[in-house]
Amino acid sequence: MYSKLGRPSIAPEKLLRVLLLQVLYTVRSERMLMEQLNYNLLFRWFVGMNIDDPVWEVTVFTKNRERLLAAEIAKTLFAEVLAQARSCDLLSTEHFTVDGTLIEAWASHKSFKRKDGSDQQTPRDDPGNPTVDFHGERRSNATHQSTTDPEARLARKGRGKEAKLSYAGHVLMENRNGIAVNACVNLAEGRAEVKAAVAMVEEIPGQHRVTLGGDKAYDTKEFVQEMRDHQVTPHLACKATTIIDARITGHPGYAISQQKRKRIEEIFGWVKTVGGLRKTRHRGLERVGWIFTSRWRPTTWSGCAIWRPQRPNCAHRKKNPKSGPWSCKKSYWTIG
Repeated sequence: MYSKLGRPSIAPEKLLRVLLLQVLYTVRSERMLMEQLNYNLLFRWFVGMNIDDPVWEVTVFTKNRERLLAAEIAKTLFAEVLAQARSCDLLSTEHFTVDGTLIEAWASHKSFKRKDGSDQQTPRDDPGNPTVDFHGERRSNATHQSTTDPEARLARKGRGKEAKLSYAGHVLMENRNGIAVNACVNLAEGRAEVKAAVAMVEEIPGQHRVTLGGDKAYDTKEFVQEMRDHQVTPHLACKATTIIDARITGHPGYAISQQKRKRIEEIFGWVKTVGGLRKTRHRGLERVGWIFTSRWRPTTWSGCAIWRPQRPNCAHRKKNPKSGPWSCKKSYWTIG
């Protein structure tokens, strides 16, 4: 990834460190990121810059960031982080949960126009930001397309919700410690969740039987049969017309999977609030998928490195409720 010709470029490891700082400190733009890197000594130390080193221009940084996208460094680094978690015995190989979410695209409803160009009319009020009244008009992905981001699709979370131009992000989580083990992005279409779940299940290493938790959106006949063909026990939330029988729902592990699967919402909440992916600032499926994959590294590191001591429930603790966590000899650790 190092350039051998032309002017000296930004080192790839420095690009990765700067992008990681953007995620952890919720910096909403590359321009603001370069501004903070100019005066923040903590950022300079983490990136590996001296106190008098000049900061890169914003355009230079964004152009060099494309090298990470071309080299697929996000997946490689994510695999290294998972290897670190696996070496600490924090990854389960038997119990998983899958779920999807909508990532709002960087495009407005005004850019969602007909593909044949029949609605291209000369605006009367403001050519730069015209007033568009599309109420009462039937708009769908089959007849319309965004001129700002052509790969964004009009989708909504459920009945009664507003439709937005979005991408579909998917995560596979292991249940024991709540660590994301796989992530991908595809077009927000009808069977996006099912296709992504099958693709991520096929990447689970080993030939042993595993369990997969999920919500009611995955409780379809085709998906359940696909999971059984892959030796996966579907621990899904059941619809009224489900084909999952009592042999699965009556097992004690089914109740545990239904309880653990809710932890995947915490991952989505962290990525959208702290990671800044409630609305993406990038366009195109490839670039949005790269940013989406790179956002899961801090969540995995938090499961590996953030530990907190728990106060044991013993007789000494009951007699001295104000005692510290290390007042008893039988103290233990849990995942933070």
